[in-house]
Amino acid sequence: MSESSSVPPEAPTTDICQRFLFADADVRGEIVRLTRSYTDTVSDHGYPPAVRTLLGEFLAAAVLLGSAIKYDGRLVLQVRGDGELNLVMSECTSEGAIRGIARFEKVPESTDFDALAGEGLLVITVDSRRADPYQGIVSLEGGSLAASLQTYFEQSEQLESWFYFAVDDNQVCGFLLQQLPGSTAASDDGTREQRWQHLVTLAQTLTTSEMLALSNEELLHRLYHQENVKLYPPREFHYQCSCSRERTARALVSIGKEEVDSIIIEQGEVSIACEFCGTDYRFDASEIALLFQDRGDLLH
Repeated sequence: MSESSSVPPEAPTTDICQRFLFADADVRGEIVRLTRSYTDTVSDHGYPPAVRTLLGEFLAAAVLLGSAIKYDGRLVLQVRGDGELNLVMSECTSEGAIRGIARFEKVPESTDFDALAGEGLLVITVDSRRADPYQGIVSLEGGSLAASLQTYFEQSEQLESWFYFAVDDNQVCGFLLQQLPGSTAASDDGTREQRWQHLVTLAQTLTTSEMLALSNEELLHRLYHQENVKLYPPREFHYQCSCSRERTARALVSIGKEEVDSIIIEQGEVSIACEFCGTDYRFDASEIALLFQDRGDLLH
């Protein structure tokens, strides 16, 4: 591998995504490593190990997708199916903020992707500040999130892609190879496809322990020491929930004064906890009265 020696040392953060490119192939790659943002997302929720693992994959996938799609806003990756999970969702903003959640009525007992997700759809939503929202939908296939994402890119972008995820109690890693639009000549003589297959075959020798233990430079040297690969400086990511007291207040207004007043009469206050981060927002009777008074003033 060449040129990697000129790359500055990785930033102190342990939550990064780092791009690499092959000099003589229409292929790009991304490696994502999430530690604190992963543990902050799954802590205090009581998720079983299989659910923690799947949610970790979703977090890494949202970052990888965000690196593949240019947007200014937020990218949401979710599955709504009829499996043991009602919902698994991750979100990554263009500023590098990550969060995610899994919902279930009964504690899942399975470790199998198909059993957890069920018959459902993988939905990718890009909510951009500067463009109309975009939504891509693909059926769950191949028995894994990686296989479903590969199907999505093949169908929607007509680009070959290969995903790999590795998760333990403290870290989630993701690896992406993806074809770039190439020349017609390279496609016609088979060179493009041959190079793609060669690079994927090498990537498929990755093991979970290697993915979790090796640095990005070590990993690329292990896979592609005979290739000309350029590794770019990493981009940082962090856990951040988008909830706020103001947003929660707007949600109460949308419920309606009559229902909120009934909660005040019964409980003396209104308490709403964010299902993502667990922050508990409390409103007493005077705050609720002022909230709806302000709302009434706006309507007149």
